[in-house]
Amino acid sequence: MTQQFTITRLGHQGDGIAEGPVYAQRTLPGEVVSGSLVGQLLTDIKVEAPSEDRVKAPCRHYKACGGCQLQHASDAFVAGWKLEIVHNALKAQGLEAPMRPIHTSPEQSRRRATVAVRRTKKGTLAGFHGRASDTITEIPDCRLLDPALISAIPVAEALAVLGGSRKGILAVTLTLSEGGLDVAVKGGKPLDGQLELALAQATEKHGVARLSWDGEVIAMRHAPVQRFGTADVTPPPGAFLQATKDGEQALLKAVLEATQGAKRIVDLFAGSGTFSLPLSEEAEIHAVEGEAAMVEALDQGWRRAQGLKRVTTEARDLFRRPLMPDELKAFGAIVLDPPRAGAVAQVEELAKARRPIIAYVSCNPVTFARDAKTLVNAGYTLEWVQVVDQFRWSSHSELAARFVLNAAS
Repeated sequence: MTQQFTITRLGHQGDGIAEGPVYAQRTLPGEVVSGSLVGQLLTDIKVEAPSEDRVKAPCRHYKACGGCQLQHASDAFVAGWKLEIVHNALKAQGLEAPMRPIHTSPEQSRRRATVAVRRTKKGTLAGFHGRASDTITEIPDCRLLDPALISAIPVAEALAVLGGSRKGILAVTLTLSEGGLDVAVKGGKPLDGQLELALAQATEKHGVARLSWDGEVIAMRHAPVQRFGTADVTPPPGAFLQATKDGEQALLKAVLEATQGAKRIVDLFAGSGTFSLPLSEEAEIHAVEGEAAMVEALDQGWRRAQGLKRVTTEARDLFRRPLMPDELKAFGAIVLDPPRAGAVAQVEELAKARRPIIAYVSCNPVTFARDAKTLVNAGYTLEWVQVVDQFRWSSHSELAARFVLNAAS
């Protein structure tokens, strides 16, 4: 039976929500929509009264592909909604902060993507999964990816022919680098001598810089270098990397501003040096990261670079062994860039250490706000928040923020 609803708001995943709650994909606040209700999900949706913020999706794959959630909304609406998510997360913790205008990465700027590839009777099928589906949608005209990534999808298909099974789906991560295409495959056939030889030959044939197979490097024709500041770094296969170079630069600009003037800085959850190495142009850095391979890559990048100040590194699980106040006392500023779970244990020690400046980079407004509450309760002021949208048309965004210790506390 067809029912009619009025959308009142968007949820954190970008779905419209009506009273009930009833969830309706690809709808906007204020719209009157109709459809069939299956549990709490509205299906076969028809927009009876569209919002003024509704636009025609720029990508022809939008309805079938699960890569984007919000192409039906205007850029201005999406920007305001993402700022509102951060504002509401802070409000839920009793906090407020000046919100700077959002920085949004341009179309076709994603430098990394994981495509799903399945062998078929006729060859292969490669693309993104449909939303909440195992169906793979081909994406030759994707508006998110750098055109060089789209051009590399045939490489993923060729690898599936060599090492994929008819029953499974390969996850092929394609990353653009200064040295060429970096390819990391998961879910392939177990390696043996014959497959390794075939994969090495494919690396040469397709001009791939590096190929790894379930974490093992098969071949490396050129180092898949990422440039952080003036340093060239070769991250380990599949290592964390900001989604767009534009977004990375926006976050870095905020971190540089937040820590300006500090002579010694500790970078916590430092990865392969996204912030550590550019910061070392002006300050001494101690970089701490849980993954030893990323620490090694950062250290090697620093040693090969010219003109940088001293960078020391430490492989350490900051969830189990956060840096303690006596270890933090030598630093004038802290940079903190944890994963989505935030950094409860480390933030508790930062609150005790009372260092003058903390630059916090986050990919989760909810855990950021939780950690911010701990710092504010310890006497810090949240001076500003810069939201960076490098996952254009998705429900995801990142942010950088500056905390300053109150002089009277």
